[in-house]
Amino acid sequence: MLLPPQFDSLALIRRYYPDDGPLRWLLVEHSLSVARRALHIAGRHPELHADTRFLFHAAMLHDIGIFQTDAPVIHCHGTQPYLLHGRLGAEMLRREGLEALARVCERHTGTGLTAEHIRTQRLPLPARDFSPESEEEQIICYADKFFSKTHPERTRSVAEAAGKLAKFGQAGVRKFLRWAEKYE
Repeated sequence: MLLPPQFDSLALIRRYYPDDGPLRWLLVEHSLSVARRALHIAGRHPELHADTRFLFHAAMLHDIGIFQTDAPVIHCHGTQPYLLHGRLGAEMLRREGLEALARVCERHTGTGLTAEHIRTQRLPLPARDFSPESEEEQIICYADKFFSKTHPERTRSVAEAAGKLAKFGQAGVRKFLRWAEKYE
């Protein structure tokens, strides 16, 4: 996955999160946790040929859109529903010319959202497939499920992470457990 040679995801975070306050701290801490797990997976599975540079930056930016959402418990005081944070982040990164990273943002919710799920649940998203496709997209989506922004000090077990996915339906739980077999 191509990124500009001197790309700096932390500089981009500082541009959108200029206040060195609790929201930027939470975003960076959560993102670093996801990055460490994603890089650990890539290191244990060289046969996947995952781009580790891309994995790091994608992990750091997968939640960049959260500041636009209304989630006061995690210091987000925007106006949009939290469910849209991935789509909002994708729009931001597309404006930056970072399409591959934008795809990670919009595809990491649950284990990915299908057009059918969006329609049947009447979610405020375009009815299209937002499922992770590339190996890197899948690894970030998987790694993210182990970390909560409401409890950044905790790492969920596979069973706990799978349990949290039940709200997205059993298909998402099954997909997550297939990833667990592949990545753990």
